Amino acid sequence: MTSSTIPSRRGRRLSGRAQQAPANDPYQWPEKPKEPAICRQCGAVYRQGRWTWQSAPPAQAAQLLCPACHRINDDCPAGIVQFSGLFVAEHMDDLILLAQSQAKAEGKEHPLNRIMSIAPTALSQLEITTTDIHLPRRIGSAVVRAYHGALEEHYGEGEYFVRVSWRRD
Repeated sequence: MTSSTIPSRRGRRLSGRAQQAPANDPYQWPEKPKEPAICRQCGAVYRQGRWTWQSAPPAQAAQLLCPACHRINDDCPAGIVQFSGLFVAEHMDDLILLAQSQAKAEGKEHPLNRIMSIAPTALSQLEITTTDIHLPRRIGSAVVRAYHGALEEHYGEGEYFVRVSWRRD
């Protein structure tokens, strides 16, 4: 078969969410910081192209503010988890512990994925804000596994933002 008989993919357009450019996080730096670096607020260490938790910070590390601490200081969440329904009022402490457990597990490998705040917004509502778009989905999935209910995810079009809503009456 010659190259002229092989169908060309050039010019063929693909559509759908997978082909769209991902939304960029405005809190991520356009360039990698000089290594090693340490966040002056939380102590996360930037080394070998990623943020990690290290017990001993490297000597001569540059002091800077990591993207998660920057978001927390600006009070600008990337994700919101909302719980609502009669079940929430009766099990608020359990839901908070489950969310904190998920954040702790996620944070071991991904220090920039954190809970910013946990606040009851009404008698039967609870809202959790996060510094990334992955932790809300993880929290929502864990709550569905533990307590069932209905889960909805809404990603901001062209934004680095997600709203996860869970309801059980």
